Amino acid sequence: MKPPQSAIEALLEGTHADPFSLLGVHEGPAGTLLRAILPGAEEAEAFTLDGTALGPLERVDPRGLFEGRYLGEREPITYRCSAGGHDWLVTDPYSFGPVLGPVDDLLIAQGTHYRLFDKLGAHLIEHEGAHGVHFAVWAPNARHVSLVGDFNDWDPKRYPMRRRTDIGVWEIFIPDIGEYRAYKFHIVGEDGTVQPLKADPFAFASEVRPATASITARPAKPGPGGVEWGDAAHRNHWASVDPRRVPISIYEVHAGSWQRDRFNWFLTWDEMADKLIPYVIDLGFTHIQFLPISEHPYDPSWGYQTTGLFAPSARFGDPAGFARFVDGAHRAGLGVLVDWVPAHFPTDQHGLVRFDGTALYEHEDPKLGFHPDWNTLIYNFGRREVCSYLVNNALFWAERYHVDGLRVDAVASMLYRDYSRKSGEWIPNQEGGRENWEAVKFLRAVNRAVYGTHPGFITIAEESTAWPGVTAPAHEDAPRTNLGFGFKWNMGFMHDTLRYMGRDPVHRRYHHDDITFGLVYAYNENFVLPLSHDEVVHGKGSLLNKMAGDDWQKFANLRAYYAFMWGYPGKKLLFMGQEFAQRREWSEDRALDWELRESAPHEGVRNLVRDLNRLYREKPALHARDCEGDGFEWLVADDSENSVFAWLRKAPHGPAIAVVSNMTPALRTKYRLKLPWEGHWREILNTDSPHYAGSGVGNLGRVEAKGGIAEVTLPPLATVMFEYAG
Repeated sequence: MKPPQSAIEALLEGTHADPFSLLGVHEGPAGTLLRAILPGAEEAEAFTLDGTALGPLERVDPRGLFEGRYLGEREPITYRCSAGGHDWLVTDPYSFGPVLGPVDDLLIAQGTHYRLFDKLGAHLIEHEGAHGVHFAVWAPNARHVSLVGDFNDWDPKRYPMRRRTDIGVWEIFIPDIGEYRAYKFHIVGEDGTVQPLKADPFAFASEVRPATASITARPAKPGPGGVEWGDAAHRNHWASVDPRRVPISIYEVHAGSWQRDRFNWFLTWDEMADKLIPYVIDLGFTHIQFLPISEHPYDPSWGYQTTGLFAPSARFGDPAGFARFVDGAHRAGLGVLVDWVPAHFPTDQHGLVRFDGTALYEHEDPKLGFHPDWNTLIYNFGRREVCSYLVNNALFWAERYHVDGLRVDAVASMLYRDYSRKSGEWIPNQEGGRENWEAVKFLRAVNRAVYGTHPGFITIAEESTAWPGVTAPAHEDAPRTNLGFGFKWNMGFMHDTLRYMGRDPVHRRYHHDDITFGLVYAYNENFVLPLSHDEVVHGKGSLLNKMAGDDWQKFANLRAYYAFMWGYPGKKLLFMGQEFAQRREWSEDRALDWELRESAPHEGVRNLVRDLNRLYREKPALHARDCEGDGFEWLVADDSENSVFAWLRKAPHGPAIAVVSNMTPALRTKYRLKLPWEGHWREILNTDSPHYAGSGVGNLGRVEAKGGIAEVTLPPLATVMFEYAG
């Protein structure tokens, strides 16, 4: 039956509600009907995929609409088109059946599909005998969705997509295209408004900014040009240990500014692997943590305003390059963590904002869905499809790229509806409170999903409030406040101790509790002690310049502070450049000031960080009870007059270590230090050592405790560690 002219017009304009009902192959009593739009063709002949000729087609509309019939069953079709003496082949997308199935529909509808990244987005597959790319996108409120790209002249009339009505997903299989093809989605909203071309929320790769198209790619593909995973031993090790009781020392890196090439352009992942991995291994860190590496349009956002959650940024090369980096790090014994940003997303028009013409990923009401701090949008965590999208993204990084964990950004902003809002600017929850229980449920779901499916994986929360149970288990029967993270950044430690170190030593006696207060809550959560990028930007200066005093005192203070921190309970994190005492404030627009390493004081700090990491790894007393109170005992907590602090770090296996900090420039000789055991205590670290560009004052390698007291020498502005030797 010939379709009405209105339907033909809609087909040719790309606005037909169901183009698959008219285009492609349709069996009937008079034979199998072929109908195709072949722009530019004057003649067309049909073939099966194996080359069997089916006969010519008739051009029934000069705009490129062809029809024909053949005897046989439905199968995919290729057309040989001719015009002006030129021939070309077109395999008809509308002659293929759907790729998604009823099980996908059910799980997507329920929000319980944990393999969405295998179904939505762009996937290079073989389908019904043809190689090509399957595209699928969630846009439930769209009137029409078309695929546009460099393979169809970005023409929305060419490839209108099939709508799976029950779940609001649109799909199409495009044969005969492969990797590295640019594409977007042309979406018409339910009110007829054409949206800006949208990038794929599940894209595995993107164009280099400022271009914004998605790119077809095989993420972490195996084989030549991809990655041959050889990290089983690394992953098995981390799956076998309790991360709270092993050393975790993290080197935080902004991939775009650690180093640059000679043209001031970004290093590729392979170049970074050659330089960064050996550097971090030499320093003794256990993990690299990258600021967000997902695709983002704006360099000064540092990646925290991402538009491509599934795509490693094209700034650093192809997606397989990042996989090779992770594999190389793992083979060298180094873990890789990445910053993950589910707290907000930017308003760039090619991104998620009003994706199908409605507030799909975000809230309609800005009192729920707009971040005043960052001028960004907030995910609608209460919508199961949005929650599923984000949970799948966390699983994706664990599975496809083998990352060892996620540091989750801005968790506090997710937990509270009134975060950075004044009265009247937020909407209470159903109980009248400020808690965002939808976000809490989402965070619990993420942690249950990754910990339940990827042994050895860890999650770390950047959470700056006193929310209870951030690192408490989040199983179904647990208190609903429990979030299930592995670790939490100890923002209080960072804030209090840096404030103390910035004070003139003569005044520190009046602020003794800036140091001691943190031990009141040190075991309420599993903590990471962060000296992160946030402390060295926006006018805050470098860590070196936060220290009090003249230049010599700044270096001495910094060395004393680092050893104090490495002796303090909790895992460690240090932002790049601070290991050699970068002087300038960090900027994403330039490489670190590596020439500073030619200066003895700067290289001395780096030597200290290397030795601190070595001791931290080798000495169970310094790491095995980082998160448990029985691993810590105060020795001197009340000597505010001298600004001296001393404590004992202990573990069931290995000798105890006394950590002593003298936070004034005064040299203290014969300082009476209470120690719990008689005998020799070896001096295993002294931040005043000449090796670290210090003045060389110390204890000649050991002290002796008699009657519970050892008379020790405390160098000026220094931290000393003594290990019990019996």
